[in-house]
Amino acid sequence: MTDTAALTAFWDRARAADASLPTVPAEAWAFGASPAQADDLLALVLDGIKKATASSLWDYEEAGDPVPAAGEFSIVLDGLGRPRVVIETTEVRTVPFDEVTAAHAHAEGEGDRTLAHWREVHERFWRTHSENPRGFEPDMPVVCERFRVVHPR
Repeated sequence: MTDTAALTAFWDRARAADASLPTVPAEAWAFGASPAQADDLLALVLDGIKKATASSLWDYEEAGDPVPAAGEFSIVLDGLGRPRVVIETTEVRTVPFDEVTAAHAHAEGEGDRTLAHWREVHERFWRTHSENPRGFEPDMPVVCERFRVVHPR
C-alpha cells in the first residue's frame, strides 16, 4: 500500500515542475502483477522505451474501474509502491486481442518488441492474472493505451 503522504509529496513536486497538472493527485498504480514486473516495466518507461500498455477490458469491468481516457494523468509506482513517474494517457483504443497491431506491441517495449512476443506474454498474463473469470480469449477486448512521461522528464 502506498503512503498517501508520499503520493501527495510526489504530486506536489511534479506540479512544481509543471503547473499545468491538476491540483488533485492522479490515480496511482503499478504495471504488472508482481513487484518484479512493476520494476521491470517501470524501468522501460524511465528509459524511454515503453510508451504504451494494454489491459483487459473484462478486468476493468470486473473491478468496476473506469477505462483510461486520453488526457488523464497517472502516477506509476515501483514494485515497493513508491511513486516514480507521472504519465499522461495520449490515446486509448479498444480492439480484439487478435487485432492488436505490431506498432502497439513495439510501443510497449517488452522483449524483442514483436507482435509474436507481445501475444505470447499477454496471453500468459491474462490466463494467470486476469481479475475476470473469463481470463483470456483470442478475441477478448484489449484496451490499448499510449502515454507520454510528464514527470520526471
